[in-house]
Amino acid sequence: MSNAFVVRMTITLDDVTPAVSRMIEVPLGIRLDRLHTVFQAALAWTDSHLWELTFGRTDFGIPDPEYGFDGPLDARKATLAEALEGMRGKTFRYLYDFGDAWEHSVKIQGIASANLQGSYPRLLEATGMRPPEDSGGPWGYAEKLEALADPADEYHEEALDALGDDHDPNAQPDIDLIHSRFAALTKKWAPRPRKAK
Repeated sequence: MSNAFVVRMTITLDDVTPAVSRMIEVPLGIRLDRLHTVFQAALAWTDSHLWELTFGRTDFGIPDPEYGFDGPLDARKATLAEALEGMRGKTFRYLYDFGDAWEHSVKIQGIASANLQGSYPRLLEATGMRPPEDSGGPWGYAEKLEALADPADEYHEEALDALGDDHDPNAQPDIDLIHSRFAALTKKWAPRPRKAK
């Protein structure tokens, strides 16, 4: 994906302890549905739930025809540059899984010229392991961690089933895996050479 400018941003998973965040760079011209895919790869979510990006008062996602005009704008038809244009402030929101409500704050760190030798998306920093999917959102996850730590807790077995006995909330993310996922996205989204007529 070529673009003259890149946006450096930090994605933080709200209301989760220990802290989970990623600092990445993406092309300014990236489509918003692809930005969602980058966030999924950065945080190792499984992309198995609904999602939405909110810039100010404008929501983007994949519209559901049943919502009519009340749903989000089509993320496949808007770029990050367009979404940032009318936004005040430097933070937007990313919601993943409407049931568990994993809210992410995305802070724009800056916009710079792209490195012509570099590839994007690019991971700059990664902290914390995200909670398992379907673990009840931030509050449900916190309750499960508490129960997991105490074998006498009446919900200990339930927490073991939900999180697994090897779950470590203090584990660090697999940086190599994120890099390989980003490399796969770069290759997948690379412009295809035009065939001669």
